[in-house]
Amino acid sequence: MRTVTYSMGVSLDGYIVGPDGSFDWTAPDEEVFRFWIDGIRRVDVHLLGRRLYETMLYWETAGEDPAVSDADREWIALWNPLPKIVFSRTLSGVQGSARLATGGVAEEIQRLRAEPGDGEIAIGGATLAAEAAALGLIDEYRPMVYPVLVGGGIPFFPRHGQKVDLDLVETRVFPSKVVFLRYRVAR
Repeated sequence: MRTVTYSMGVSLDGYIVGPDGSFDWTAPDEEVFRFWIDGIRRVDVHLLGRRLYETMLYWETAGEDPAVSDADREWIALWNPLPKIVFSRTLSGVQGSARLATGGVAEEIQRLRAEPGDGEIAIGGATLAAEAAALGLIDEYRPMVYPVLVGGGIPFFPRHGQKVDLDLVETRVFPSKVVFLRYRVAR
């Protein structure tokens, strides 16, 4: 069965964006960006909430800029054709290889798990991830922890009042002091 993963940059105090909505502190250095590039290769489909989708729209046209780096071009070549499902109550359309979700997150994940393939189903966006977590649909949490305290904002981990036991699968510390953690939900 395909694994559902949730991975985003997160502050040490647990937020994906600060109280002012900024997340500039998650700008990856070259080694962290290379890690993200390698990770996206394992993904068959990416589920996104509206805010993350709108943030990631940058990549749809970034390749037109002759100044983008080789690493950016590699990311674009992987990200842009990747199938994406966007969950939104306000968007009427999406671009590129994205489509609007036709059902709820549970229905979409059930359908995707039934399809052939062994690539991951990635979830991005804290609100969408919280909904999936409350339904017990996330198999792995993969925070990329940045050495900063932002004091509030949108939390990485869902606040659904359920205890979830996790098994540590992998850690990696980057020279920039960013720490990748991979936890599998204990079942």
